[in-house]
Amino acid sequence: MKKTLLTLAVLSTAPVAYADEGMWMPQQLPQVAKQLKAAGLQLDPKNLTKLTEFPMGAIVSLGGCSASFVSPQGLVATNHHCIYGSVAYNSKPGRDLLANGFLANTLEEELPAQPGSRIFVTKEVNNVTDKIIDKDTAKLTGKKRVDAIEKNSKALVSACEKDEGHRCNVYPYYGGLEFYMIKQMEIRDVRLVHAPAEGVGKFGGDTDNWMWPRHTGDYGFYRAYVSKDGKAADYSKDNVPYVPKHFLKLAKDGLKEGDFVMVLGYPGRTNRHRLPSEVAYTFDWNYPAFVKSSGETLAIIAKETAGNDDARLKYASQVAGINNYYKNRQGMLDSYAGSDFLARKTKEHEELKAWVNSNPERAKQFGEDLVQVEKLIAARDAQSKQEFYLGSSFPRLLGTARTLYRLANERVKPDAERKAGFQERDLPRFKAGVESLERSYVESVDKALVLNNLKKYAAQSKAERNADFDAAIGISDNMSEADLKALLDKIYAGSKLADKAARTAWLAAKPADFKASDDSFIKAAVAMYDGFMKREAEDEELAGKIQQAYANYMKAKIAYMTSKGQAVYPDANSTLRVTFGKVAGRDHGTADGLAWSAFTTVNGIPPKATGKGEFNAPAAQLAAIKAKDFGKYVDPHLKAVPLAYLATLDITGGNSGSAALNAKGEFIGLAFDGTLDSIISDWDFNKAKTRSIQVDLRYMLWQMKHVDKADKLIKEMGAE
Repeated sequence: MKKTLLTLAVLSTAPVAYADEGMWMPQQLPQVAKQLKAAGLQLDPKNLTKLTEFPMGAIVSLGGCSASFVSPQGLVATNHHCIYGSVAYNSKPGRDLLANGFLANTLEEELPAQPGSRIFVTKEVNNVTDKIIDKDTAKLTGKKRVDAIEKNSKALVSACEKDEGHRCNVYPYYGGLEFYMIKQMEIRDVRLVHAPAEGVGKFGGDTDNWMWPRHTGDYGFYRAYVSKDGKAADYSKDNVPYVPKHFLKLAKDGLKEGDFVMVLGYPGRTNRHRLPSEVAYTFDWNYPAFVKSSGETLAIIAKETAGNDDARLKYASQVAGINNYYKNRQGMLDSYAGSDFLARKTKEHEELKAWVNSNPERAKQFGEDLVQVEKLIAARDAQSKQEFYLGSSFPRLLGTARTLYRLANERVKPDAERKAGFQERDLPRFKAGVESLERSYVESVDKALVLNNLKKYAAQSKAERNADFDAAIGISDNMSEADLKALLDKIYAGSKLADKAARTAWLAAKPADFKASDDSFIKAAVAMYDGFMKREAEDEELAGKIQQAYANYMKAKIAYMTSKGQAVYPDANSTLRVTFGKVAGRDHGTADGLAWSAFTTVNGIPPKATGKGEFNAPAAQLAAIKAKDFGKYVDPHLKAVPLAYLATLDITGGNSGSAALNAKGEFIGLAFDGTLDSIISDWDFNKAKTRSIQVDLRYMLWQMKHVDKADKLIKEMGAE
């Protein structure tokens, strides 16, 4: 029988589950049914396994953020920072939608989202492990194994996508031990409906990011459009709003501390099953290097865009993203410092190995791979460390040229034989990338960023550098900063790829056209191609060996944890998950030594509002707060409009925009952040500290009605 998430399928790997933590796959929820009911859920947990029924059928992905349908006309609620790129894309000097916000009062006023924007509606999820790792593939290793897995995946995806308008992808779970294919309707006509002013949606900016108390109104709205026959279609004025089978109804009763809450969304990535060596590499080297590099990048962008409003707007989305991860990684490092995380991880791994080796049959099945996986990962991490500055030394247009040339080479092959990511199904993504670069690139900024990293790359010994990159760019030993700057000036001046029309033309070019070109970036891409293809093959040889060993390591870990009566949820991998908990503050263990209440209110905005920068709250909002113009959105206990609340939810990046639901499955807000001292839970879950931050529905509605006058949207959502 075909295993599917639409018909209850319980993993056989774990008989008992504990819900103190966990980003649960929907089909695992019956394992925690008792905990769900005890926590307060009023729905039947079995209903949460049915992806096309309520409430799961209302949950969608934006391909990096989560979202949900909140009206019968395809209105989608998500975070402000998830639509930030689209707001920036539609902003220009004299029309700064980022600063002032945007509201479409009619369908005709809605704006196309940034190129490449998508809304994915999950239709089906199937376990395809036996089709990806079939009998023949199971015998292979190294690159041959990678190639076979890719071939099997592409065949399944191709068959699935014969249903026009759908996007299908195969995802690995448990380190490649299991594979699921997810089928989603791919809505390509996405439009910007409403974004509050930056002084609301990003109030507090990077200063308050990952902090509590929080006063950020992190919400915004898209709308999904389809053709008149209800099918996915490219943007057209003739398209109509999508009619979802299900949409979330807004809660009429407000939350209070202790209430049940759950979040449904698409968390990006967690690392709780990682090996001790991976923990050490990440926290001792990779994250510190990332933080240092990100700080330099932010300083350079700030310097190069100072006084240039157009350049600032073009880089606004990138700056927001870098700032987010910069603070995230530093917060993890602070939590890691002085902790016993690595020691505990090492002890757990040693206990696993002892359990495996205590039984001859287990030792035969798992022993060799437990040893091998550590050696393979050490080789991969050493390679990544050596190449840290290489990728950031690529001018952005050189990266574009490399991608376009690879696309041209792949397109001469039959579609089924092309590398995944370069098939016909991927062409819209390439076109969107070429188009969106127009509003996210400034040569002087890019050149300054590249020079900063190229200096460090060029300072490495010749043996540590990439010979193909050196030859194509002109890098040699002992080059001064002036030499490198002159080199960059020359290669940038010799290319026309900054011109949108020129870039677009290369999408249809053939390999011979690239080889005949005098464009400096194109010439460099051609020169590097053979060497980088060889390196890709070497990387895949290592990746294939890691996949094989890592999958068996995870099989051993699951067996070990099962022997102790523990369930094993897979690490997050951008697929649909459910987490549940309760609204709760923190009364101990906070960085400032103060207790955290579960809610903040709008009364916390005026004391922070400086009238400029990150704390530039709109005048109309401040006036409404001063007048206590709260209407029906006031909380009788808080005596004000609740703004954000803390909950004991296990979320991570990708959960941004996830719908928060109450015990009845009603919409009560949007998850948008965590607290700085708990974000290390991506690696090391801490039950006492972990808190997610949600924007309260009551604040969203109050701001929309009393400040932004978005009455039509409120009516559309059934919340007059």
